[in-house]
Amino acid sequence: MRRATINDVAEKAHVSKKTVSRVINCEPSVKPVMIERVNRAIAELHFSPNPQARSLALGRSFLVGLIYENPSPTYVVNMQLGILDVLRPAGMELVVHPCRRDAESLLGDVRSFIERQRLDGVILPPPLSEDERLIALLRETGCPYVRIACTALDDPAVMVVSNDHLGARQAAERLFGLGHTSIALVRGPTSYRSSRERGQAFLAALAEHNIMVGEDYDIEGGYTFESGVTAGHRLLDLPHPPTGVFALNDDMAIGIMQAARERALDLPRDLSVIGFDDLPMAGRVWPNLTSVRLPIRDMGCLASNKLLAQLGSEAPTDVQLIEPTLITRQSDTALTLGDH
Repeated sequence: MRRATINDVAEKAHVSKKTVSRVINCEPSVKPVMIERVNRAIAELHFSPNPQARSLALGRSFLVGLIYENPSPTYVVNMQLGILDVLRPAGMELVVHPCRRDAESLLGDVRSFIERQRLDGVILPPPLSEDERLIALLRETGCPYVRIACTALDDPAVMVVSNDHLGARQAAERLFGLGHTSIALVRGPTSYRSSRERGQAFLAALAEHNIMVGEDYDIEGGYTFESGVTAGHRLLDLPHPPTGVFALNDDMAIGIMQAARERALDLPRDLSVIGFDDLPMAGRVWPNLTSVRLPIRDMGCLASNKLLAQLGSEAPTDVQLIEPTLITRQSDTALTLGDH
């Protein structure tokens, strides 16, 4: 069968080809009755716009780039899903570009990626969202962007802020409320602002209860499962292991739990563990992981909406503030008499 064209849609809907184009491109000021007629004709004819022709006609690629460096694949996948929840209904697609912030070729690679794909804009999750060199490059090239970060770093119109420090305080209050005083902290890489923000807030909250985390109980990890396993063994090798651990992401928290299982410990009676992000795996491991929930998919949606607002020349929007929430499950428990 011959593939339907925009002319076929216009004829069937009894409208002009220009009206069909305006409906496809979600342009404002199209009457609802016209939108309904065009969409009905598109569905009946199984019409699919030619992306190359659309791109050439409008001088846009309809592509958005996700430029990221994050060792947690689950985080990245959830971020992509949230972004696509908004982009696809708007007729746009996502192109992903993993990279390393410490690579000498970073700026050149990003510039080449933007120019090669002719991107309409980019979304930057942490830690790349924290790199001011990269932001300067995007401004220089005139590429619209949105930054996702744990604190406000830029104009409100381009920021989604996750307020990580509030979630870290909730984790501290939880462990203190369960009676733990021998508490360890497993951080992410020091180069990540999220690691610094979460770690500082957690320690400050414990200090308010006169609980100090000793040097041996404060360990840098890599935001990976493997680094969590290593950190867990280091802590459990101490003469007086902690009774509670806060890991600054779920991958490391689950790695710590694995280290405890390798030593035949009873979780959570022998060791309470709390993570951060509340990725889907938190509810699938056993015991189910107590974790600070960051709605990562929602963050991707918010970032996409902000970017589309820029592309549509809409009025600047306020900073989007994300409120983290502690989700309690089975990986932490109160100390009982005789415990440590």
